[in-house]
Amino acid sequence: MLFVLNALWACYQRNTSPIAAPPGFDWQGHRGCRGLMPENSIPAFLKALDIPEVTTLELDLAVSKDNQLIVSHEPWFNPGICHLPNGDSIAKSDAEKYLIRHYTAAEIRGFDCGSWGNSRFPEQQKVKTWKPTLQELVDTLRAQRPERLQNIRWNMEIKSDPEWDSLRTPNVEDFAKLVIQQLRALGLEKNTTVQSFDTRALIAMHQLAPEIPLVFLVENVWGFETNIDKLGFTPSVYSPYYQLITPKMMRKCKERGLKVIPWTVNDVETMRSLIHLGVDGIITDYPNLIAKVKG
Repeated sequence: MLFVLNALWACYQRNTSPIAAPPGFDWQGHRGCRGLMPENSIPAFLKALDIPEVTTLELDLAVSKDNQLIVSHEPWFNPGICHLPNGDSIAKSDAEKYLIRHYTAAEIRGFDCGSWGNSRFPEQQKVKTWKPTLQELVDTLRAQRPERLQNIRWNMEIKSDPEWDSLRTPNVEDFAKLVIQQLRALGLEKNTTVQSFDTRALIAMHQLAPEIPLVFLVENVWGFETNIDKLGFTPSVYSPYYQLITPKMMRKCKERGLKVIPWTVNDVETMRSLIHLGVDGIITDYPNLIAKVKG
């Protein structure tokens, strides 16, 4: 499938001339700024806030044993980036032994998920850090970057899957309820979008808190209309893998009044091409590249 996507994208990646993003364009720091700092960590979000073009902080959510929302891409400790509290590495075959759902928020702080870096992102700074609770992240940014945070939006992903329900994560309805409760408690419900690949999570959010804008993440090749029909309602944002975007998709999204914000775009020429195609924002691991887009 990747070969096909590369071939399709090559057909549209023609206009890579410098371009200024239009007013209101949404530049999102992916997992904070994964290319520069350990993903989904407090240092990553602080670094993202230091980049003036960033308008949204993108992050992922898991749930701890004591029902705290944990900022983490996987509902387990990724052996590629995390080490045990005693400093030992985690074998890939043992990842399932270290589910976030099995630990309290306090215990999760003992795992180091930054000191060894990430081999996929050689520019990433190595920093000893942990997977914070959403509460801790928000409180820290409010304390350290209060003025900058006033103009920042949030984009939070519910990491759920039917096979994970009541095992790696709570069942999807309870997960959605936790997210809604925490957003309201933090006063973030008016400047946060909630995203997911899992249509069940989006449906639950839509039913429980219709005022919160939703983002439909897509990585399949079923096509726009099939995906929207499966969801059963029109979200605020359609967020496909960037190589899935075509002029036809853009036209259909605009006809439905949807914004289009692709993921995850890590080079300047592709950012330029997508802006020329008319996307409404871009999610990137390298928000430090944004300033180069306009030349």
